Amino acid sequence: MHRILVAEDSVTDAKYIESILKEGEYELFFAKDGEEAEELIKKENFDLVILDVVMPKKNGFQICREIKKNEKTKDIPVIIVSSKKEEADKFWGKQQGADEYITKPFEPIDLLVAIKRCLKK
Repeated sequence: MHRILVAEDSVTDAKYIESILKEGEYELFFAKDGEEAEELIKKENFDLVILDVVMPKKNGFQICREIKKNEKTKDIPVIIVSSKKEEADKFWGKQQGADEYITKPFEPIDLLVAIKRCLKK
């Protein structure tokens, strides 16, 4: 069972992600803002982190950068799922260390394929 943290401040988007992943072999954890995500990452071991970019307290880019800079968490794959869809946003996400970048709205298959790719690494 893969442990996945979903950091998403929109209840609607978090429920959508949960509906896509509930049938899989995933144990899901949710954070409603960047600071809560940061605390969970310090306390728990995750196989994958899904981050929204625009969140209160700390944004997804900041959390991604912190995950990738930390020796203990640097190998955790990160998928950014964001409404920020400009090429510059995608480029910046990859610069922060994101393994995948998906723009909202997205189809369930987009997320499932990205997760499979990340968990195979």
